[in-house]
Amino acid sequence: MKSALFCLLGLMASAALAPALVATAPASLPNIIFILSDDVGYGDLGCYGAQKVKTPHLDRLAREGLRFTDAHSTASVCTPTRFAFMTGRYGWRQRGTGIAAGNATLLFPPGTPTTPSLLQQAGYRTGIVGKWHLGVGATEVDFNAEIKPGPLEVGFGYAFIIPATGDRVPCVFIENHRVVGLDPADPILVSYGKPVGNEPTGLTHPERLIIKADRQHSQAIVNGVSRIGYMTGGTAALWKDEDIADTLTRKAVAFLENQKTGQPFFLYLAPHDIHEPMVPHPRFRGTSGCGWRGDVIHQLDWTIGEVLGTLDRLGLARNTLVIFSSDNGGAIKNTYDDGTNHLHALQPPNGALRGFKSSLYEGGHRVPFLARWPARIPAGGTSDALIGLVDLPRTFAAIVGQPIPAGALPDSVDVSSAVLGVKGAKGRDQLVLQNNGQQPLALRFGSWKLIQKASGAAELYDLATDPSEVKNLAAAQPERVKELAARLAAEQSPPKS
Repeated sequence: MKSALFCLLGLMASAALAPALVATAPASLPNIIFILSDDVGYGDLGCYGAQKVKTPHLDRLAREGLRFTDAHSTASVCTPTRFAFMTGRYGWRQRGTGIAAGNATLLFPPGTPTTPSLLQQAGYRTGIVGKWHLGVGATEVDFNAEIKPGPLEVGFGYAFIIPATGDRVPCVFIENHRVVGLDPADPILVSYGKPVGNEPTGLTHPERLIIKADRQHSQAIVNGVSRIGYMTGGTAALWKDEDIADTLTRKAVAFLENQKTGQPFFLYLAPHDIHEPMVPHPRFRGTSGCGWRGDVIHQLDWTIGEVLGTLDRLGLARNTLVIFSSDNGGAIKNTYDDGTNHLHALQPPNGALRGFKSSLYEGGHRVPFLARWPARIPAGGTSDALIGLVDLPRTFAAIVGQPIPAGALPDSVDVSSAVLGVKGAKGRDQLVLQNNGQQPLALRFGSWKLIQKASGAAELYDLATDPSEVKNLAAAQPERVKELAARLAAEQSPPKS
């Protein structure tokens, strides 16, 4: 009798919930495009208050979707952020996830549940175009042979990648398992230890440079730009920096055009812009009034416009979730001198936020985050939900209804309610932040933020009243410092399986 009653109550509850579930379920699985820009700061877009540069296509995303004001890249540099996005695991949990060399091996093994592998299991066609920077190969990489494991072994069905960064060798594209355009008679040799061959470097032949560079970036010269690391060979495969945006945009558009009827797709588009060396195509030079840094922001916005225009042309926009963000905060750097450096700071990269890329202050990791899905997300909204890019794997899985294996994505939180613009959605309760290593770290808990210092001291800020982190409250509130330090210590324990 009791069992029958429970069944009846369960059926009644299911019936009561059914209309709400039907009302929120998409007619079909959405296409998903995640665009992760490089070094774009919280204040670098018009929709986030930029006054100098113009970003009409990104502003369109904000106007037609949802703009977040408390989104974070999880790390304030590139590799650990990308590691967290792929694996749902904080980069600081694993040694070796700092900024990776151009010849680094794959940072996580095939078989690791990842954002693209989960979407593949849900029936998605998956692809990556752009910056990878998570290593390739299991041992020392031979760029003249098949290059694997790499993106194809961790969930992508198609890959066209920059192996690391534009300022690191090798300066070639890899499509699936092969360097694009490589002449076997001119093999590539890469070293991050000592010079290879007799190629000139930025230090020995500065007269060959089209832009000056600091000592760290004055090793191999590729098409007039010196880099980190040494390289010889592969002449026919070398990229030209001013053409990178065009090449990646063309490949992204081709991936969208090759979509199969009835099969949803996931595209991870990782533009090189606006990472150094910032070398805009000539058609963008001088368009911003903020030097080449502002010009490559315009170039990035053009890429976004090409993607959005392709969705419109193919009739895919309504049921495609497009998310735009950045892998860390912005910076004003003198690593390279393109002749317009004195104009770069006219566009403040992080608005009123303190700090820059590599910092644990907000300017290092609070990033623009825009989400548009016309079929589901109300247009023109703003969200103050606390979210991190580490949350996207679990969030995407929730949106498409894909189960997650036990123990996978240990640091990822389902923030789909916030991403979909559900009224009152608050995101996660707390978030751990890093720069480039295991220590020091910072913790967000509600509006409070604790920053560890290398000295062992700590800083405490209330971001609700002090978003620019001007007033350190650590001395005035030792008990709160103690509480947040305990929370951070608990987070650093091994995640539960």
